[in-house]
Amino acid sequence: MEGFGVFQVPEAICEQTVMDALQAGYRLIDTASSYQNEEAVGRAIRNSGIPREELFVTTKAYIQQMGYENTRKAFEESLEKLGLSYLDLYLIHMPFGDYYGSWRALEDLYREGSVRAIGVCNFLPDRLLDLCYNVDIQPQINQIERHPHYQRKEDLALMKELGVQPQAWAPFAEGLKGMFTEPVLAEIAKKHGKTVAQVILRWNVQQGVIVIPKSVHRERMEENLNIWDFSLDEEDMAAIATLDKNCPSMLDTRKISEVKRVYDYLRNPVLTSL
Repeated sequence: MEGFGVFQVPEAICEQTVMDALQAGYRLIDTASSYQNEEAVGRAIRNSGIPREELFVTTKAYIQQMGYENTRKAFEESLEKLGLSYLDLYLIHMPFGDYYGSWRALEDLYREGSVRAIGVCNFLPDRLLDLCYNVDIQPQINQIERHPHYQRKEDLALMKELGVQPQAWAPFAEGLKGMFTEPVLAEIAKKHGKTVAQVILRWNVQQGVIVIPKSVHRERMEENLNIWDFSLDEEDMAAIATLDKNCPSMLDTRKISEVKRVYDYLRNPVLTSL
């Protein structure tokens, strides 16, 4: 499955961006309270003319919204901003704060039918396993940074064992560390008559990972969707495996400096800082 993410898409252009994505064929739209663009996403959904049941809408609760009551309130606020009567997927955005209290809220929302699926983001294997061992309803999705430079084999193996669906945010790592100029990826792209971006997306989905690429350009939205008419062979997959640097390019929740940065976002919520 392939969806469309709106991280770092400013409110001013988000409505038109989501409209373009829906017109291009996307049906999974991923946002978050911390992205500050839920209202624009909601307007695009309402103005698209697409039946609600054909869409899959995701949003997330951030750190300051952790704890049972806080998360219940955050859910209602997001639902109101989106202008929806239910969510398809609600996620805990970070493995910080009272996320156990929040998970109990998500379980209740799921039981009540207010959300069709619940999950987490950025949970490393130890925290994911601990959560799964201590809750009534296990996460159905773990949304993680995942790309050729950070392939996370241990994470994927554990999620498969637990029955948790992996979903890749920033599948291109925003082009960091020369992602789009990797010779291995360029050669594979040339072989299949595709772009490096398409190869990266195809590499993910062939391993059972949902992808949610982002672009504000219509032609790239369409390009990113055009990955279903080719397959990577064993040689391609083995070559991409050699690119694994085994470390994040964008978010490392085990680094003290990164945890401080995430919490600083609460005091100065600038879209480009998270």
